[in-house]
Amino acid sequence: MEELYTNGVSLEAKQFTRTAIDNLTALSAVMAHRFTIHRQKPTVMKNYALIILFLASVMAMVSCGKKAETDSKEIAEDQNEEKFDSTRVEDDTEFAVDIADASLLEVRLGELAQTNGASAKVKELGKMMVTDHTAANDELKTLAAQKNISLPGTLSEKSQKEYNDLAEKRGEDFDKAYADAMVDGHKKVISKFQKEADDGKDPDLKSWASGKLPTLQHHLTMSEETKDAVKGKN
Repeated sequence: MEELYTNGVSLEAKQFTRTAIDNLTALSAVMAHRFTIHRQKPTVMKNYALIILFLASVMAMVSCGKKAETDSKEIAEDQNEEKFDSTRVEDDTEFAVDIADASLLEVRLGELAQTNGASAKVKELGKMMVTDHTAANDELKTLAAQKNISLPGTLSEKSQKEYNDLAEKRGEDFDKAYADAMVDGHKKVISKFQKEADDGKDPDLKSWASGKLPTLQHHLTMSEETKDAVKGKN
């Protein structure tokens, strides 16, 4: 029977986890009650304390397992692995997921540049990133939907951390950090696009990647110029 999935986790697995947590919580309450009743008996108290400690450890492990399911990029990767494992386009789906996450970050950081940046060049660069990467995201979403490729809808935990770190900066500190991030980020992204353009197996994604390279090269050039400007090299 085909298994139903939501957010990359089977409904059956989610129900099992919820039931396990409910049962462990109820059992912990019973143990705590009995612990109170027998508090005058050292041996019994010790045994109940050990049982409660064990149950707390199990619940902590279950909770950690649930947290691992919240990374949007990992969820998309797991869903695609179910659908495309051992197929010739498996690497193409990984490229799509990587780029979707990277583009989401570019948009979010570009928006941040409008509010936290001091330099007009930084604000201009951020505006361009929002416009171009929003359009690229929309194109990628259309391609992915046609091919049943799952994409992350929110930032991955790694990208969210990068966003949070930059969000704490203001003015010149932000300008320098943002320019650095744009240069480093576009170098990495261009490398992934070039690999897909050269070696991609899905013809549509391969063609899309090839067509985006000139725009990304322009982004890198603008980012490098902005980096030089905010660091006083011009």
